[in-house]
Amino acid sequence: MNPRYRDVEYTSFSGWIDPPTDLVAPVQGTVQCDVAVVGGGVGGMATALRLAERGVDVALIESEFCGYGASSRNGGQIASAPGGDLRMLKVLSPKKLPGMVRFADNAASYAEKLIEDHRIDCDYEPNGMVWAAVSPIQMLRVKTFAAILSSLGVHGELGTAKEIGIPEAFVGGMRERRGGMLNPGKLSRGLRRAVIDSSVRLFEQSRVVDVQRRDGMVIMTTTGGEVIANSAILSTNSYSGEWDIIPKNFTTPAWIIEVETAPIDPERIAALGWTSRSGMVTQHQIMENYRLTAHNTMVFGVRRLEAGGQTYPLLPRNPDPGMMRELAETFYKRFPTLSDVPIARCWGGWISFSSSWTTVAGRVGDNVYYSSSCNGHGLAQAAYLGSLLADAAVDGTRSEDLDSVWEVKGSYMPSPAIRPIPLRAVWLFDRISDVFNGGYRRARRAASAARSSDAGAGPVA
Repeated sequence: MNPRYRDVEYTSFSGWIDPPTDLVAPVQGTVQCDVAVVGGGVGGMATALRLAERGVDVALIESEFCGYGASSRNGGQIASAPGGDLRMLKVLSPKKLPGMVRFADNAASYAEKLIEDHRIDCDYEPNGMVWAAVSPIQMLRVKTFAAILSSLGVHGELGTAKEIGIPEAFVGGMRERRGGMLNPGKLSRGLRRAVIDSSVRLFEQSRVVDVQRRDGMVIMTTTGGEVIANSAILSTNSYSGEWDIIPKNFTTPAWIIEVETAPIDPERIAALGWTSRSGMVTQHQIMENYRLTAHNTMVFGVRRLEAGGQTYPLLPRNPDPGMMRELAETFYKRFPTLSDVPIARCWGGWISFSSSWTTVAGRVGDNVYYSSSCNGHGLAQAAYLGSLLADAAVDGTRSEDLDSVWEVKGSYMPSPAIRPIPLRAVWLFDRISDVFNGGYRRARRAASAARSSDAGAGPVA
């Protein structure tokens, strides 16, 4: 076995934080409330907290513990732009795009305020997120995205790697002016503590097996009893397909992983030229993300999506060592001066996509709200969307930002891209692009120049 992979810890939860030891008791018997929120991720917790602020009798129901899912597993980057390909969104959703961009920008501000209001220590660094290019062709894509955002009033810092403070193994990119990076496990834990300390009635270890509307009420059947509410907000992301009440094909689940290195000497990190410390997402069709942590490790992930199909319930599983090795080998190619740094841990889980690659919220009848599919940018957007749905459930009205993502359909078209054959084709396209567009050659040249400089020689051309 490669010594760099000898001691890797695999988990289906997260590498950012350990599970809580103070689990809250599950639903037992019958619970009645005004509004029930199902799903204890950042979206569900933000929804419940907003309802509590407005004096609503609210119950929050979570199948495991708050923060168990994607909320604690992700790369920990707060983005201020929509997920997905902005060029595609401009073609397919030209009327909706301005609202989607405004929504994403406001979501980043909301996430920052949530951290401040609840005094959550989550290692937050408000240094933006970089749309990084590994080749000149990817830089053209970045410039196109920057132009689209600028035309809609959202401006970023566009420049070379040195100008925006990312490793010179990259060509350049655009750094968002709002948002940054944090420890998502600590954020989730801080929100969980805020929920416990609030008037929210929290029920963990309570998997909801069915949701029905009956006689003007919403009945949520759990493994230990039932919750009866005047209205419900379902904030379950990739798990939304488990109940018939949510429109068919509303989300398409996919499996991703994240990887963390062992601690890296600060001098070696400084030698990378990563002066901004901003997290980066590459401009492949399926992105790669890279970021530094507060304890001098590097976390990176995605690159490959595995389709989950439409078979529910979605079951937890440990990451595939093969996926880990593929990500790790790519990391060593992008950062060749760190090729001796071992991998410490790997975790994975389910995320979801909508067929339109846009954030979506809607309602069944007049009292069951649902939302999902922030398409890779959910850390901020799910929380903001939850707060908007909370207000809608109280007032019966929708804000301008909620209107920008609002859809009411009986069913959705299945996502054509999140299937095994298309995903494999996209993966292959990205790999060919790396080879022929110099995605790795630049990293090797930058590493060679750094070594020559350290040895007292001039830079390598």
